[in-house]
Amino acid sequence: MSDTRHGFETLAIHAGQEPDAGTGSVVVPIYQTSTYKQDGVGGLRGGYEYGRSANPTRAALQECLAALEGGAYGLAFASGLAAEDCLLRAVLTPGDHVVIPDDAYGGSFRLLAKVLARWGVDYTTAHLTDLATVTAAIGPATRVVWAETPTNPLLGIADINGLAHLAHEAGALLVVDNTFASPYLQQPLGLGADVVVHSTTKYLGGHSDVVGGALVVDDADLAELLAFHQNAMGAVPGPFDSWLVLRGVKTLGVRMDRHCANAERVVELLSAHPAVGRVLYPGLPDHPGHEVAAKQMRAFGGMVSFTMRGGEQAALRVCEGTRVITLGESLGGVESLIEHPARMTHMSVSGSELEVPGDLVRLSVGIESVEDLLADLSQALD
Repeated sequence: MSDTRHGFETLAIHAGQEPDAGTGSVVVPIYQTSTYKQDGVGGLRGGYEYGRSANPTRAALQECLAALEGGAYGLAFASGLAAEDCLLRAVLTPGDHVVIPDDAYGGSFRLLAKVLARWGVDYTTAHLTDLATVTAAIGPATRVVWAETPTNPLLGIADINGLAHLAHEAGALLVVDNTFASPYLQQPLGLGADVVVHSTTKYLGGHSDVVGGALVVDDADLAELLAFHQNAMGAVPGPFDSWLVLRGVKTLGVRMDRHCANAERVVELLSAHPAVGRVLYPGLPDHPGHEVAAKQMRAFGGMVSFTMRGGEQAALRVCEGTRVITLGESLGGVESLIEHPARMTHMSVSGSELEVPGDLVRLSVGIESVEDLLADLSQALD
């Protein structure tokens, strides 16, 4: 089932997930197998021969993710970075150039600066909220414009449609990391992007019990190229990991509604608290990307960042002072998480042009009772 005329929640539950033909099971089975019986030499039954190349549970997940993003082709991976690595190695060659956000996720920056740069790939950081800055960063060798929106951890907003025009004029692909928004809040392909990237570990999985990644595209030739590299490089998710993400996706819509509603209440508290310096949340009218976010997103998400007036030590005290909200890396799970990006998720950009401020705190607002979250934050801030 991939009919985009169906609503999002219907696709999340049914796309790629028809009842099992043999048993009638309404849940896709976990095909825990590494190989398949062939009908004669080279005679593949249903297109399956070896678990790295294809697996029915993974195939169901890939079809579902494509449907949720409004795309034609989905590919699942063992992690978000595995998805990014496969994409970049598939579309780039030595001497090519990438434009990346000046506040990109630390892991993405590390992949480019420490791994692919040794392979001859060049990159330029740019403030993607300013299209003139992006234009200046694009050169003759640019093959990819890489965007996150909202960004991690500063929650910057990029105009996807505007970036698509700039990238395509230069003959480059626009890649959008849609992890923070999820396909429930934003669908970049419909706004002109060529590739959507996800860490399915986060909102898509939603329960902090699986690591995974995904790519979604519309172009058949690009999909074929990526599928070749997916198989050749082999960083695929196992059947159980695929099943866990597929299970999480079923409740994505209702979870995102609660994440967003809770985040709005948390933002109200933080904005009024004297110990807090600045609240970074695209739902705030004074956020520089608010108007763009309101156009391209259904709601403003469950991620909130803020600075502390007392500097880094105050930020560390808040991170270590919560009781309901867990100090931990990652995001997008049902439980609320708090972290200090400079010393945790973004240590890899320390000392670089992407270094994040020490007074910054990042919150992944979960779906707990919001009054409990507000009380917990209040006592930690006080």
